[in-house]
Amino acid sequence: MKTRITELFGIEHPIVQGGMHYVGLADLAASVSNAGGLGLITALTLGSPEALAKEIARCRDMTDRPFGVNLSLLPAINAVNYPAYVKAIIDGGVRIVETAGNNPASLMPLFKEAGVKVIHKCTSVKHALKAEAVGCDAVSVDGFECGGHPGQDDVPNMILLPRAAEELKIPFIASGGMADGRSLVAALALGADGVNMGTRFMVTKEAKVHDNVKKAILAATELDTRLILRPLRNTERVLNNPAVERVIATEKRLGDTITFEDVRADVAGVYPKIMLEGDLDAGAWSCGMVVGLINDIPSVAELINRTMAQAEAIITKRLTGMLTA
Repeated sequence: MKTRITELFGIEHPIVQGGMHYVGLADLAASVSNAGGLGLITALTLGSPEALAKEIARCRDMTDRPFGVNLSLLPAINAVNYPAYVKAIIDGGVRIVETAGNNPASLMPLFKEAGVKVIHKCTSVKHALKAEAVGCDAVSVDGFECGGHPGQDDVPNMILLPRAAEELKIPFIASGGMADGRSLVAALALGADGVNMGTRFMVTKEAKVHDNVKKAILAATELDTRLILRPLRNTERVLNNPAVERVIATEKRLGDTITFEDVRADVAGVYPKIMLEGDLDAGAWSCGMVVGLINDIPSVAELINRTMAQAEAIITKRLTGMLTA
């Protein structure tokens, strides 16, 4: 399938793997790229620029196809040495970067000089237009359904994607609720040039997360996610569990007086225990409403191949068959 995204990144299929904390490692990124999509290593998961450099080298040993690095610019508890991470990315020969969170304008000159293409994650048309204005090559438009940080506007993809298509000149991909060929065709119909799949890629054989995490996603329905941290203007969609219930209760109890310290124990530093050790109740962890569409644990290649086959069948058979002479 040929779209502006496949042309921009030199990939076979318009499918991008989400940059997920403690999920976006070389094993998954290389598998996605080898299957014709765009795999992403999650930079801040590695903990240091030096560790990121090693993970980039490890990924390059596993694939000769394009892959990228996700670099989150979201508020962090500890200061992040972003110039050092950028240097590790550039020195590692990576030519595709996904930024997320704050405006990437300050990093754009470094990326542009090195010939790095930048895709920025946005949760609103306003922010997408700003990313376009500062020189981003593409954007990921994240609807209200997405796992992680959906922003504050609560606009679902059925509205957000066509609005983005009306305003943007650069290519964009759809994120939030993307799971299969139906999702891909719908996103393309609404104006996107591809899709970002996050939660769906967590439940694949190559994702190096604990089996408890995969089983929890398989058991969940579209009704089992919650929004937390909205009073702190850092809204996050997570899978419901006791820790999430505690955060929600604290938010209700403290209202506008809440501070990060009031919920720190349930949201900070919990990912290693959850993703690596399988302690699902150790804290809140990001998950999209798309859990309602996830029912198996395929290999990455199986997932991408059947997604593309389903999309082709929908376009060439089901939709074409609806046209009258």
